[in-house]
Amino acid sequence: MACLAAPIVVNAHEFHVTTSVGLAIYPDDGDSLEELQKNADLAMYKAKQAGGASYQFFTRDMYVKVNENIKMEAGLRRAIKDNEFELYYQPKLCTKTGELFGVEALIRWNNPEYGLINPSVFIPLAEESGLIMQIGEWAMREACRTNKSWQDQGFKPISVAVNISAKQFRHQDIAQLVATTLAETRLDPQYLELEITESAVMHNVEAVAKKLNDIKTMGVKISVDDFGTGYTSMNYLKEFPVSILKIDQNFIKGIPHNKNDVSITIAVIALAHSLEMKVVAEGVETTSSYNGSLIMIVISFKDI
Repeated sequence: MACLAAPIVVNAHEFHVTTSVGLAIYPDDGDSLEELQKNADLAMYKAKQAGGASYQFFTRDMYVKVNENIKMEAGLRRAIKDNEFELYYQPKLCTKTGELFGVEALIRWNNPEYGLINPSVFIPLAEESGLIMQIGEWAMREACRTNKSWQDQGFKPISVAVNISAKQFRHQDIAQLVATTLAETRLDPQYLELEITESAVMHNVEAVAKKLNDIKTMGVKISVDDFGTGYTSMNYLKEFPVSILKIDQNFIKGIPHNKNDVSITIAVIALAHSLEMKVVAEGVETTSSYNGSLIMIVISFKDI
């Protein structure tokens, strides 16, 4: 690693190379060249995941984890084919009126063997394998279809928020997907809200701004999820057509006892309102646990 870290000069240009190394030791980690290479490869990818420019020794836990991922990925492919995903809807209420003004669609995997599986378990693997594209498309289409069916049944029109993963946002033509989905489901664009994470907008500001402006032009609302936990620049809020900020529940749950959480929340609300944005606070569960602005009540239900 030290040798490879030395600069390489090509045509008067200096290049620097970082190295990730995986190690497997005979005979504990394998008794054949093929098995040792395979396990060293697993350890190398572990080093990459740790940030690179490092080394990792193979452990049996890596092998178990890989097998689990292989099994889950196969399960995810089957879930897409057999329609095993479900959407639950968290209502959003206005603190001033108590009125329901929107819902957030949350995906769950209803596995025949294990029951409902939380997205924190399968979404990272779906992103890594690329399956998030298909899953994300399904979630958006199903949320819009359901919202339109509620309206057709005579319920007051409300917006439905759909989460867009960072990988899906960067690698798909999101504007085209939104336009196609709205046309297929016949949902008015004003009743769809796209939630993006801070990490989704950290790359190529100009390209991100174009995507978001294309979506906003349709009439769709855009919100920044888990605001305050990442690296959002104030400049992003100026450049991007954001309508809603969602304050992460890590700040909300400390109110009113943690003075820092109170101060941060007040500051975010003031910032959002000064930019003519709405604010949603995550993790509020009772009427006595909030005071001001807009909230999300954490109650899951599949139908209204």
